[in-house]
Amino acid sequence: MTGRSNESRIHRRLIDALYTEAMLLADEARSYFDEAGRAEREALDPLIRVGFSCESLKVTTRLMHVIAWLLTQRAVDAGELKPRDALDAARRLGGAPQFDADLVGALPQRARALVEASANLHRRVGMLDAAQETQPDHSPVHQLHNRLALAF
Repeated sequence: MTGRSNESRIHRRLIDALYTEAMLLADEARSYFDEAGRAEREALDPLIRVGFSCESLKVTTRLMHVIAWLLTQRAVDAGELKPRDALDAARRLGGAPQFDADLVGALPQRARALVEASANLHRRVGMLDAAQETQPDHSPVHQLHNRLALAF
């Protein structure tokens, strides 16, 4: 077994685990913000209620960006997309909408937990995205392959 194929399996398992986490969190967020959180939102001060709505959109945005990035990684692993194409700016994770800690502190506990969980997931996936740029390719064969791929 080569180190490269072992790394590939580890990468695949990591991507699959993160994808599962993202989908579960997205389902939890949808359920909460569309259903269970309505009563909690209505009980808030009007200004905090607006903030609640904004934060729910930010959670959704973070999660959709993470899911899109993870699907890109799955496409690379499946051979449907070339690794260099995954580095295109349109397929990168990009920045996440920031949250206002004071506002989030005024939200109901479950909303706070979803905001924090989505920001944490985005941060972790962001580290993987950033690592793609900095991974050294020491093998001369891989370097030559990469040069040829870029030429065509």
